[in-house]
Amino acid sequence: MNIKKNIQIIKQKIPKNVCLVAVSKTQSNDNIIRAYNTGQKIFGENKVQELIQKQEELPKDIKWHMIGHLQTNKVKFIAPFIDMIHSVDSLRLVNEIDKRAKQYNRIINCLLQINIATEKTKFGFDIDKIDEIIEETLKFKNISIKGLMAMASNTNDKNKITKEFSLTNNLIKKVQKKYKNINVLSIGMSNDYLLAIDNGSNMIRLGSSIFGKRK
Repeated sequence: MNIKKNIQIIKQKIPKNVCLVAVSKTQSNDNIIRAYNTGQKIFGENKVQELIQKQEELPKDIKWHMIGHLQTNKVKFIAPFIDMIHSVDSLRLVNEIDKRAKQYNRIINCLLQINIATEKTKFGFDIDKIDEIIEETLKFKNISIKGLMAMASNTNDKNKITKEFSLTNNLIKKVQKKYKNINVLSIGMSNDYLLAIDNGSNMIRLGSSIFGKRK
């Protein structure tokens, strides 16, 4: 496993406007530092406890993204430092993030998670309700909605994934016409990120492509 080489290969493949989030869940601090030393400064975690520990131990200029499902009672632990929360999937969570951000005199960047998959295990807002959800979030002063996040169905059917990504791309275009500052589309992981980029993604979340398959 050559983390430096993997990142170089990925960056040669993706356009310059696409933000790479290195998914570092379960990875050792040594592996994260290897990625960090290539200039990679954005890392994504999906467990709050692991995220807190890494934030305490690793360089302070790392921008940490919370990419996993976030319970409202865990927000207070990451509010002091989190750079972006990808997985905002309820107005209750929006309210909690805003409350905790206010305590630390911060504005926390967030993405609204959209449910595009056919699996019941996936979280997210319904596509047809996104406009009213955005309107609700505008009432809060310490949360800034930067875009949308979605996860495709867990399948090898590229046509199905393409259809889901295309749906999300059409949605962000529609949203952008009304809300100019909402312009991030976070779709695409290690097995489908090039397909996601073809469908408008400008933020990809890659783990195994960088660090190798998790054991």
